[in-house]
Parts: sequence; C-alpha cells; structure tokens
Amino acid sequence: MDHRLLEILVCPSCKGKLVYHKQDKELCCKVDKLAYPIRDGIAVMLVDSARRLSLEEYDKL
Repeated sequence: MDHRLLEILVCPSCKGKLVYHKQDKELCCKVDKLAYPIRDGIAVMLVDSARRLSLEEYDKL
C-alpha cells in the first residue's frame, strides 16, 4: 500500500486514522474496532465490508 495514500485515507465511519496491517491486507480503525479489507491492492472503504476486530487483535494495534 502506498504510504502517501495511507496518509489521506481515514475511517469512513469516524474519520479517524487507520493502521495498515500488511500481513492481513487490512486497514484497521482503533476507534471503531473495524478492519477494512484490501482486495487486489484496492482498499474497500465500506462499513458494510469491514469486519469487527477481536479484543486480541485490538490490543496488538
């Protein structure tokens, strides 16, 4: 994922900063505890497509 793109992308729900997880191919929001998938190099920034982070995953952020 392009570093410049990460600087401008925000969570569509709360407009908060996102954390990139390269191994999981996801952008994670600490505030909403959501993980947005990256499919074929494109971030899917839809709340309906996001998954809820587990407590263990959240603690690792």
